[in-house]
Amino acid sequence: MPIPTGSRTAAFAPWTAVADDATGPGSAAGPANQARLTGLRALGHDLADTAYVADEAVVDADRLRLGDRSYLAAQTHVTGDVTIGADCSVNVFAAVRGRVRIGDGVRIGASTSILGFDHEFADPDVPVRLQGLRTRGITVEDDVWIGAQVVVLDGVRIGAHSVVGAGAVVTRDVPPYAVAVGNPARVVRDRRTGRAPEPATRARARALAEVLGATAARDVPVLLDRAWDATAEAFVDAAGVAPTVRAHCDAIELGDLVGLVPGRLTAQEHRERLRRAHRDGREPDDYHVLCVGHALDLLGDRLPREAYARWSSLTPTEVVARLDSLDWVEHAWHAGAVVDKLGTALTWALASDDPEGEAARETLLGWLLTHRDPGTGLWGSPRDPRESVNGTYRLVRGTVASWGIQLGGGDAVVDTVLRHVRAGALDAATACDALDVVHLLWWARPSARGYREAEVADVAELVLGLAVAAWTGDAGGLGAPFAPRGTEMTVISGADPTRPSLQGSEMWLALAWYAADLAGCADALGYTPRGIHRPD
Repeated sequence: MPIPTGSRTAAFAPWTAVADDATGPGSAAGPANQARLTGLRALGHDLADTAYVADEAVVDADRLRLGDRSYLAAQTHVTGDVTIGADCSVNVFAAVRGRVRIGDGVRIGASTSILGFDHEFADPDVPVRLQGLRTRGITVEDDVWIGAQVVVLDGVRIGAHSVVGAGAVVTRDVPPYAVAVGNPARVVRDRRTGRAPEPATRARARALAEVLGATAARDVPVLLDRAWDATAEAFVDAAGVAPTVRAHCDAIELGDLVGLVPGRLTAQEHRERLRRAHRDGREPDDYHVLCVGHALDLLGDRLPREAYARWSSLTPTEVVARLDSLDWVEHAWHAGAVVDKLGTALTWALASDDPEGEAARETLLGWLLTHRDPGTGLWGSPRDPRESVNGTYRLVRGTVASWGIQLGGGDAVVDTVLRHVRAGALDAATACDALDVVHLLWWARPSARGYREAEVADVAELVLGLAVAAWTGDAGGLGAPFAPRGTEMTVISGADPTRPSLQGSEMWLALAWYAADLAGCADALGYTPRGIHRPD
């Protein structure tokens, strides 16, 4: 049955005029439409024989090209230099103006404006109407659906097979296969995958993570081989320094990242050395609670009770007295480090089913809950953000982060840490400075629930860039230094902190994981820390 194509019907429903079985005077082939096409061609326009232009359409273009089976519905307005491909529809009350290139199979909804020009208005002393026009043009590629009441502004390219939702204001390019909605329009998903696209920041972060992951996989085995002192039969943090237990633990942590047991020792020999390390008296015994316990854990062993008992055996009264005696105003960094050792000792007691530490653990949690600054979300005085940020990181890592306990207050933590970053915390940052920032942002994320998410992602990308630069910079040697050049400080190994070291390498690779996870691309690194900087 032929589709009815009376002049009014075709004008407002022109798909009836260009249908394959459309016949009659109101069809594209009908005399009225052919007369309009002839008249427009006489003005220099290029119109296919099967195109349709409603009588109520206003064509005031310098040049119009209209392809096969394409139509301009009633009350459409076309001006400027416009090319429209085959099988396109420009529906009622739509405007296509300026320099516009439209591919094949494009649907343009009612009352949509595609504006391939703009008014100049830079000079406030000259009326806008006298400042002239500029045009960059608009391109709409093939198989695009632009909904009703959309505005597409000059300079935009809309990629093939994409969809622009009704009422959107398109101010920037839309990639192929995208679904874009809103004012200004934003891409909400990819038609091929159904998933939201990866933001540009995340894409840059992923690229950095891929570089660092590949570099670590290549360099860490060589770095560990060079860190083995054959004479001492032990690991050194960097060339020219004595072997340390910390270096041994860092070597095991780094080896775990790339799936190897380092050095000339078997896993059992590593375990035996580390289990007796706290007895040698050459290094701070407290620190062994931190590094030795996690290294043994990676090797499938447990820290001996005698190594942590003096902490885990504290009574509740002793725990409170010890915490109250710490200087949380001027030296929150040191105070947090003490809590880190206490909390880690209690972690090993818990892992070993040692009931002695449970009372101390409950007391520590209660003290922390009642002494946290609700304004900053941290522990320590807000007068010195570096002290409180670093101290809070140490405290959190050794206690609630290891125990899987959420304390809330993520918004305050995010605000404080981002303020710390804006004040220059990551300018010439050491590995410790960068780790404090990304770990706390990561820890705060569950309770922050997307709060200032874009700013957090920017910081994550910045830190990934610092990690890549630290590893591939000009410090000399292989790996990453703890601190950038020009830093005046010492670290536990006694090595120059600005030279590549096991400590610096392990910390930068670990903190890069937190940054990458904040940016949604931790998988690109190819590793997850499982030792002292583990995320669970």
